[in-house]
Amino acid sequence: MFKIKKFPNTFTILFVLIGFFALLTYILPAGEYVREMNESLGREVPIPNSFTIIESSPQGFFQTLMAPISGFYDPSSGMIGAVDVSLFILMVGGFLGIITKTGAIDTGLARIMDRLKGKELYMIPLLMFLFAIGGTTYGMAEESLAFYGLMIPLFMAARFDPLVAVSVIFVGTGVGTLGSTINPFGTVIASSAASIDFLSGISLRLCILVIALIVSCAYIMHYARKIQKDPRASLLYHLKESNEKHFFANKASNPNVLLTTSQKGVLILFVTTFAIMIYGVSILGWWMGEMATLFIFMGILCGIVGRLKEDELINSFIAGAADLIGVALIVGVARGIVVVMEAGHITDTILHYAEAFVQGKSSILFINMIYLIEMMLSFIVPSTSGLAVMSMPVLAPLADFAGTGRELVVTAFMSGIGTVLFVTPTYGVLMGGLAIARIPYITWLKFIAPLVGFFIVMNCIILSLGVTVFA
Repeated sequence: MFKIKKFPNTFTILFVLIGFFALLTYILPAGEYVREMNESLGREVPIPNSFTIIESSPQGFFQTLMAPISGFYDPSSGMIGAVDVSLFILMVGGFLGIITKTGAIDTGLARIMDRLKGKELYMIPLLMFLFAIGGTTYGMAEESLAFYGLMIPLFMAARFDPLVAVSVIFVGTGVGTLGSTINPFGTVIASSAASIDFLSGISLRLCILVIALIVSCAYIMHYARKIQKDPRASLLYHLKESNEKHFFANKASNPNVLLTTSQKGVLILFVTTFAIMIYGVSILGWWMGEMATLFIFMGILCGIVGRLKEDELINSFIAGAADLIGVALIVGVARGIVVVMEAGHITDTILHYAEAFVQGKSSILFINMIYLIEMMLSFIVPSTSGLAVMSMPVLAPLADFAGTGRELVVTAFMSGIGTVLFVTPTYGVLMGGLAIARIPYITWLKFIAPLVGFFIVMNCIILSLGVTVFA
């Protein structure tokens, strides 16, 4: 068994990348493409073979230091950067903080488990479906850590092990990320960076979501069924006695708690919020400002319906926003990479090299290369929103050269990062969940490896088939 070394923090990696691309402005020649309006796409696209070299604009020390700030707002151009996206993320965090404070989600899960008493195995697909909905709609990730303390004792009481509980939560939300449909932290940000509507390509991502969820449920249920029949089949059997003492020492697993009328109302409002968001964006033309306003209003309404006191409502909103402040900052810092590249006029230069690299290759080979590239980048930057802002402005335009749609590049991005997040030790949600459940990292890899292998094959096949749809 080998010891996993500590990986650098995401912010450290992003700052290093900003410095690296600033250095590239001294090495790579500055250049630009001639662009023209594409009527079918409704936007300007670079004209192949129109690249020309222009005067070099290397980024100095001060410009490099300014890049993360300019990622939020660039005063030199007067253009808004990531500030609208970051503000929206904080409002969503506050909304989720209020929902969590009402206890509606925890109590709802407890009631579901109580109804399934004697049929515990069926908790797995039901709960994975709910967590997948959270992952695909609003990018449920860090907030899922709150469920481990509730779920692990309940699943152990049902004669499963902590690995099953972690799998239900983490794989459930992970599959939602893998097949993100309207995830504001992944699909929406990536689509925005790719200059397309985030609903474009949703049918393909829904296909990935459904297939991945069905196979994941079958895989975890097979493992759980073996444990129920023979506890020695558990990969954590050597820790069984220790885990029972730890998780049952000061906690009683009692799912027999009623879902109050106010909590039912909160859950209805919770679902309604995302329905309104979809309608507002697709029909009314909403964007970050309107969506942020929606989450503020619905958060307050949920707090009132959930009978929170004034201080409880405000403090839970602030605490929820604070939980996601790291994500909000990452978006701006990551966009600093784009700022350096644009100011140094090397973005089009990189596109020029990529154009030559993909020239003559089939659309199928191109999109699978994008998928593999995003998988590799995900090991370096495990933040979905950060990687979206960093990579999409560079990779999405390549679809114009490869004869396929940018929608497919966004899908390849979500599939790529969604695949890697199941195994990367740089992902705090994974390592935090394993720590809570007392699961060794190597044990997790042994368990999840076959499923990840299936995801890779599935994504390559679906992306290849999708080329004919989005060509």
